[in-house]
Amino acid sequence: MTAPSPSPAPAGPDRPAEPAELAPVRPGEELDFDALAAYLRERIPDLDGEFAVLQFPNGSANLTYQVRFGSRRLVVRRPPFGEVAPGAHDMRREYRALSRLYRGYPRAPRAFALCDDPAVIGSDFIVMEYRPGVVVWGAVPEPMRGHRDAARRVGFAVVDALADLHRVDPDECGLSDLGRPAGFLERQVAGWSKRWSLVAPPDGGPAVEALGERLAAAIPASGRPAVLHNDFKIDNCQFDPADPDRVVSVFDWDMATLGDPLVDLGTLLNYWPDPGDAELPGELAIPAGLAEMGLPSRAEVVERYAARSGLDVGRVAWYEAYGCWKTAVILQQLYARYVRGETTDERMGTRGDSVAGLTRRGHAVLDRLAS
Repeated sequence: MTAPSPSPAPAGPDRPAEPAELAPVRPGEELDFDALAAYLRERIPDLDGEFAVLQFPNGSANLTYQVRFGSRRLVVRRPPFGEVAPGAHDMRREYRALSRLYRGYPRAPRAFALCDDPAVIGSDFIVMEYRPGVVVWGAVPEPMRGHRDAARRVGFAVVDALADLHRVDPDECGLSDLGRPAGFLERQVAGWSKRWSLVAPPDGGPAVEALGERLAAAIPASGRPAVLHNDFKIDNCQFDPADPDRVVSVFDWDMATLGDPLVDLGTLLNYWPDPGDAELPGELAIPAGLAEMGLPSRAEVVERYAARSGLDVGRVAWYEAYGCWKTAVILQQLYARYVRGETTDERMGTRGDSVAGLTRRGHAVLDRLAS
């Protein structure tokens, strides 16, 4: 049985419509829900009552579902259908992180189970706790609009959540085996270059390749390693609508690892609008409306992060350019999946439109660093 979708908040003249948190499962993204229910009932205690499924429709890659047994709700995540890029959508990695990280970082939802038997729903998948709350897309969510300076407070809370993650001791959470910090940046640049080569357009995307080469030639020395989320952005954070000053949950940990923490900061900056953006060529890949929301400036983000984390951010421009480049590759991967017919999500048909703009932006950021 599948429950009806909640309706999104209506759009107004000054704001976009809020995406619904949950929706009926998209056609073509159905699973063997009978097999899933049987698996969950066998392995997780106290799952009683009628079984129902909805989908979290706003993500771009991994498929995420809310499953309900009576009043008990859980989250199930699996990789997308079709060809998966090397090392991407790693449910084993996400389970390893979320089955341990909650001990030292309460914003991480706890994972309860990993299934590596494709006979159940066709791939590895993980099961984790469900947490209610609101996600910020292109506007302050309706339940939070009564708070003074809500957008700025939300923005600083996101930065604090990132800095606090990087202060976690991996050993104390049992995560010293999550990655290999030595040579991390070199491997990342080489790995994303390889991924680009697998999905590049017919002309090879010379500007994207050139940006990767420039990044490889200027890799900075890394400081102490930290737990990395590796796709940290405002819409991977969840809030209690009564408290805009604290992120209560952070989602999407399938790329989590140990490495240079400034990679996460550069990723966040790549998704963060700023009043000075008109001075840079290119564009950001951000939800509509985010630039008008009233978030703190990018300089304020860097200052807040440095103060809370205690880390040296002097070379942050390299990490910001890297974030642009990596995001461009990811968007091209999503577009390639659409072209190959591996997703029915029509949003993926336009993901490649931002690749050129992000690449121009990455080059411009590196130009600033060199000047």
